[in-house]
Amino acid sequence: MATRIALDGHRTPLRAEIRATLALALPLILGNFAQNAINTTDIIMLGRYDVNALAASALGVNLYFALVMFAVGVVMAASPLIAAARGKRIHPVRDSRRTVRQAIWLSIMISVPIWLIIWNTEAVMLLFGQEARISAEAASYNRFAMWGMLPFLIFLVLRLYVSALERPIWGVIVTVIGVGFNIVADWLLIFGPGPFPELGLEGAAIASVMSNIVLMLGMIIVTTGLKPFRRYRLFANFWRSDWPRLWHITKLGVPIAIMLTLEVTIFSAAIFLMGLIDRDSVAAHAIALQIAAFAFMIPLGLSQAATVRVGFYYGREDRDGIRLAGQVAYGLGVGAAMLLALIMIVVPGPLVSLFMEEGVGPGSRVFDLAVSFLFIAAMFQLADGVQAVGAGVLRGLQDTRWPMLFAGFGYWVVGIGVAVGLGFYAGMDGIGIWIGLAAGLGVAAVLLTARWMMRERIGLVEYTPRAE
Repeated sequence: MATRIALDGHRTPLRAEIRATLALALPLILGNFAQNAINTTDIIMLGRYDVNALAASALGVNLYFALVMFAVGVVMAASPLIAAARGKRIHPVRDSRRTVRQAIWLSIMISVPIWLIIWNTEAVMLLFGQEARISAEAASYNRFAMWGMLPFLIFLVLRLYVSALERPIWGVIVTVIGVGFNIVADWLLIFGPGPFPELGLEGAAIASVMSNIVLMLGMIIVTTGLKPFRRYRLFANFWRSDWPRLWHITKLGVPIAIMLTLEVTIFSAAIFLMGLIDRDSVAAHAIALQIAAFAFMIPLGLSQAATVRVGFYYGREDRDGIRLAGQVAYGLGVGAAMLLALIMIVVPGPLVSLFMEEGVGPGSRVFDLAVSFLFIAAMFQLADGVQAVGAGVLRGLQDTRWPMLFAGFGYWVVGIGVAVGLGFYAGMDGIGIWIGLAAGLGVAAVLLTARWMMRERIGLVEYTPRAE
């Protein structure tokens, strides 16, 4: 095992690589939590305003989120490209500027067809058999919320850019400002205190759009006004076409987008399966999934850091550096997932109680089901953490097509197959569905890790180690 790597001409021990990964990952994790807080704020505010408004927004957001995640996946390809440009040290400023510019172009191009779909939310909802009234309200929400997608994608591209330059704290600062703005905007536009109009559901959508604009403007100010980024002149010659780079981002990004969409929709399918059992199972599933999703922000941040660290050494053609960066990412990812799984096993009751009405506890069917789901979620968390890191390190090598195929097989063949088999044919109900989710993620984790271990044999890394 290599214990040292070449970095900017100096000998750097394993400990320094761990420090570098953590220094990058911790702000990314905080940023993920902050981004999650924006969505949570909308849910809390609408829940206190009107339950029907909350249901309509949840239905609309379900469609909106799936489409936006596809767009997010496409532009995520910018991260390994910028990291590799830094590693190559051949015109890194110009190369990074090309990637950012074309990622923003791609954000604009992909927004147009998605807007067309979201504009017709009501027709889509009715096609899937949803109630007419709630479909109309969901469409009303989405026709406002959709305009926040493009500002969010531009914000994301710029956040990926500062992260790939290993200065992610600026993304965290801007996101925290966005959270604060969203809280105030939600309160003013949903409830209408004082001179402000009470807009309810539409107010939440407008607040979401305004918050995304704030996020975008914040990152533009950071990347054009602060000294560490000013020399890149990101928006110079913005209208100059660069079709080869745009195609490169698209070729890398579409498989990432499909992989993310497959992961998002598998959980939508799980909710549908729970609905075939009973309402208590749906409620318990939602609680356990919210806890697992919140915990997932940690391995997700480590995965994002792994893409940057591996991508940097990939650009430098440093095989030992690639290996060590991957080992560190896997070690930290598995360690974090095991700790999170242990917490879920040791204190499931208090975690579930956070999402229950006061006075509702053990003995309640929803509570007991959620606790039982959370034990399975511990296994689920370990598998999800490993597959997230596996996808991250492979993205650093600009390998995205096979991970997409592995995800499709793991999530939709193994995951849904086991969930349906155990949940309905074996009579295990919700427990069987959760075991199916964990099994699907586990298979994806094994396949992704095997591909990472075979990276040199299959030609993902063809470089010669640097001379000692």
